[in-house]
Amino acid sequence: MRLLATVLSLVALLGAGPGGALAASAAAAGTKKSAEERFQLYHGKALSSAPIKLGDATYRELTAVPRDYAVAVLLTAMDSRYGCQLCREFQPEWGLLARSWTHGDKKGESRIVYATLDFTDGRDIFMSLGLQTAPVLYFFPPTVGPHAPASPEPIRYDFTGGAQAAEQVHSWIARHLPDRPHPPIRRPINWMRWIVTFVALSGGLTVSYVAWPYVLPVIQNRTVWAAVTLISILLFTSGHMFNHIRNVPYVAPDGRGGISYFAGGFQNQYGLETQIVAAMYGILALAGITLAIKVPRISDPKTQAVALFAWASVLFIVYSFLLSVFRRKNGGYPFSLPPFM
Repeated sequence: MRLLATVLSLVALLGAGPGGALAASAAAAGTKKSAEERFQLYHGKALSSAPIKLGDATYRELTAVPRDYAVAVLLTAMDSRYGCQLCREFQPEWGLLARSWTHGDKKGESRIVYATLDFTDGRDIFMSLGLQTAPVLYFFPPTVGPHAPASPEPIRYDFTGGAQAAEQVHSWIARHLPDRPHPPIRRPINWMRWIVTFVALSGGLTVSYVAWPYVLPVIQNRTVWAAVTLISILLFTSGHMFNHIRNVPYVAPDGRGGISYFAGGFQNQYGLETQIVAAMYGILALAGITLAIKVPRISDPKTQAVALFAWASVLFIVYSFLLSVFRRKNGGYPFSLPPFM
């Protein structure tokens, strides 16, 4: 918005030129219309194109006093030269709100007109209001009549939270229009979204129907479920969830130019440490299952003896290394086995 502020400064230097006189004459002409005539004129324009696009003169005419109607005006800067991203983000929501409200209240019972004044068309108004940024939303309450509040000053909407949804602005305006109709927001049907959803669901159901005879045996296979269960147990008992919660580093330097794979203390660990511990648990589980189930089924005595010695050695060595890891994390751990003493 720096460019917008610069342009406003230049306009201020030229504000006393012919444009000011022209706007003043247009405003004087506008005051000749009664409040009811002005409302009927602009409400009729809004029925065909809401929100109404204003200029300097029409802005002054629409907001002139006295008025027995309300006006909601969005002062924006849509030209790409001004770099107003918030203006471009809010413009569709503003148009949706204006169209929904106007078409839902064709008789004008709520007595409000929605309009837009772009900086390109209303530089004098921006300067007279002292605006340096956009968008700015003003609500002008009635100054006469049964709905006129105690203060006729316009109310400014806060955009500090970024672009707002049409429903949020609708609620804000409705609060300032008590005892009058508040037509709801009517968003257009997103046909492309419905089509994509229907096609995706149809494709998914078709693929499921065709693949079900092949998928069902896999789902019902006990070996698959056993593998998934064991892998899950190994992940969670080795500290996988701890890593995600604490966002621990994968490895860390050991202070001597090398890499430390194991963190000291039982309340600390590294990502690679978790994987090493999970691998050790997996090897120990595999060795235990093999010794309990597979080795006794070997019919040849010599082969059975070799398998028994091999898997027992694996179990002994890996368990020795696991105990050494425990001692490394806690120096007071008293147990150890060779070869990792």
